[in-house]
Amino acid sequence: MSVLPPVRKDRIIAQQPQCFTKEAALHCRGTFHPKVTSACQQQRTGTVGFKISKIIVVGDLSVGKTCLINRFCKDTFDKNYKATIGVDFEMERFEVMGVPFSLQLWDTAGQERFKCIASTYYRGAQAIVIVFDVNDVASLDHTRQWLQDALKENDPSSVLLFLVGTKKDLSSLSQYSLIEKDALRIAKEMKAEYWAVSSLTGENVKDFFFRVASLTFESSVLAELEKTNSRKIGDVVRIHSNDSNLYLPAKKNKSKCCQ
Repeated sequence: MSVLPPVRKDRIIAQQPQCFTKEAALHCRGTFHPKVTSACQQQRTGTVGFKISKIIVVGDLSVGKTCLINRFCKDTFDKNYKATIGVDFEMERFEVMGVPFSLQLWDTAGQERFKCIASTYYRGAQAIVIVFDVNDVASLDHTRQWLQDALKENDPSSVLLFLVGTKKDLSSLSQYSLIEKDALRIAKEMKAEYWAVSSLTGENVKDFFFRVASLTFESSVLAELEKTNSRKIGDVVRIHSNDSNLYLPAKKNKSKCCQ
């Protein structure tokens, strides 16, 4: 039986990373959901530590999907661009609040002729990363279609969405501020969290993937807790707008027949 190598020291997440901007974030809490924190402390995370969460990365040709993944996984940047054929993937192991957690990052082709091949790998994603080039307005406009294609194979209510602008190093402050307004608007429409990164310099790349890992982990643990609670006879899963009240068991009425 093979033994997995220890998690790299720079892949340990003790507290939830901050969002890039509060204007378009999945939530602005600076800590993990209290239910998740409690479950980790009590080692009640179920099978989360043994599962591999699938993250698909989609977007137009040459927006920098492969460079983004390689900068995080291999800490490299290759100027000699080669288009991805079909799909490729990288595996990254983390430790989140003491619990092992793995992400499988699927790098999909942006060329139209490979779209049918790549779309067959969309199914079963825990998160969808839609990438565009901050210097190319057309690539931002196309993100809606990429999201639509990816959601055909996934449940919109159970997948996390991220809109990521790449090549920030090539954009001047004034140029970037203009496209950022549109990007924030589209991110809100998608209900996605927005980030801007540079794979060349590494700006925000690690922070982004740590955010993806932590939010995916949080979502997985909450789903595991909901599944566990639903097995208890007489318990009801309550969902309120205030997420601090999630998964509270319903109060049971005492039977009068035995009084």
